[in-house]
Amino acid sequence: MEQQFQSEQPDREQVTTEPSKKKKNEALEWLKAIVIAVVLVLLIRWLFFAPFIVDGPSMQPNFHTGERIIVNKIIYDIRQPRHGEVVVFHVPTEGRDFIKRVIGVPGDTVKVEGDTVTVNGVKVNETYIQDAIDEKHKNNQLYNNESDFPNERITDGKVPEGYVFVMGDNRSDSTDSRVLGFISQKEIVGRADLVFWPLKDIHFIKH
Repeated sequence: MEQQFQSEQPDREQVTTEPSKKKKNEALEWLKAIVIAVVLVLLIRWLFFAPFIVDGPSMQPNFHTGERIIVNKIIYDIRQPRHGEVVVFHVPTEGRDFIKRVIGVPGDTVKVEGDTVTVNGVKVNETYIQDAIDEKHKNNQLYNNESDFPNERITDGKVPEGYVFVMGDNRSDSTDSRVLGFISQKEIVGRADLVFWPLKDIHFIKH
């Protein structure tokens, strides 16, 4: 009887302790998975994408104050900015980031006269603001009544190597290359790719 009791005792201990170890292992695996996921999200955000909040009217009617967008930070490490792309860039003299549209790339000669924008002598088809321009013209008004280019601030319209010429879609209320001059590509944070807030306005950005 004594030997039988001793042989059963270890079995009871094994039955009672094994589920506890299993739960601990599962909890540890879940913790590892969560930590890895968080690290990956942070790395992806830091290296490849970044959120940005639109502040100000300069990109109306296409972007509005308070909208949240996702900026693709890696695309311009792969290739150069292209005409019509919406970019976020840092302005050291302002100490903040701006969002504007690329109008001219290195080697281009840009000219702005009222609502007519030409690049290398060819009129730019600005479909992204054409409705707003047409609405102003119906009332015999200019959409851009603020500043032309070149001007007294920037007298040469040719975009230097390593720079871009940018303008806000809201031409009469935008601090852009007409005032700031050409933007160094080194200051470009990335391309605006997605509006993700408010939810009702979520969409991929056309370029």
